[in-house]
Amino acid sequence: MKHLLSAADLSLDEITGILDLAEEMSQVQSRPVKKLPALRGRTVVNLFFEDSTRTRSSFELAGKWLSADVINVSAKGSSVSKGESLRDTVLTVAAMGVDALVIRHMASGAPQQAAQWVDAHVLNAGDGTHEHPTQALLDAFSMRRHFRASDPDVDWRDKTVAVVGDLTHSRVVRSNVLLLRTLGARVVLVAPPTLLPSGVHSWPAEVSTDLDEVLGSADVVMMLRVQRERMSGGYFPTPREYTVGYGLTRDRLARLKPGAAICHPGPMNRGLEISADAADSAASLVLDQVASGVAVRMSVLYHLLGGDDEGGTR
Repeated sequence: MKHLLSAADLSLDEITGILDLAEEMSQVQSRPVKKLPALRGRTVVNLFFEDSTRTRSSFELAGKWLSADVINVSAKGSSVSKGESLRDTVLTVAAMGVDALVIRHMASGAPQQAAQWVDAHVLNAGDGTHEHPTQALLDAFSMRRHFRASDPDVDWRDKTVAVVGDLTHSRVVRSNVLLLRTLGARVVLVAPPTLLPSGVHSWPAEVSTDLDEVLGSADVVMMLRVQRERMSGGYFPTPREYTVGYGLTRDRLARLKPGAAICHPGPMNRGLEISADAADSAASLVLDQVASGVAVRMSVLYHLLGGDDEGGTR
């Protein structure tokens, strides 16, 4: 594996391998000394053109816990603020001899473009409204752990995952649909008609505009953040009306399928797409997703950098 640009790049065996290795990597989090020598001598640059807390922090921890040298570069503190182009920034950083670039950018396709310019491994940490493959991996990791608590032999073909909310502006939903379908799960997308992406009916997922109809059959309900900063028009009349129609309220929480889990990629708009009761309930995997992010990104970095210079894995 040379790059990780899209969840579509991953086969079932590759997904399973990443998740299985992440299980081993997760044990590092409970150790007094959180260090493995696996990537000693490797250099990883986190190149973030958008603000981020969870993704950048977890990539930084993942690299450092694998003993890689990690450098963080943000747009606000770099030559990008002086007008430097993406191409020049990427080529400049790569010219220093780095092994991997972790890129988050507001433009869809930016990491894919960067991968054509450099020899370093490129990881997509979120590009515009396109994809966020490591988020989908950590979501699947958290779900698998939840399922295994009651059934060690998880059959994804028996699982239904409902993804609810602002589908139009979400990069998480695209990666999750691709990855969960590769695993074999049934995916149902739920949103008001104004927040359904163009062409969504051609995706490998079912589509509904009625959350209450879907709620009782879902093994996992993933609530997506309403991305008001990306909205230039009136996608729904009022926040209150959105919550009534598509929020995971206290009443809907009580109607979840027994044993169902709640996910949210964060950050959460409490009181809008998810109530405090749901976010803090025993069914919530939100903090598990955050913790899983470090282990999964350790696994991804190792798969990319832990082998020979051709991208193989030991």
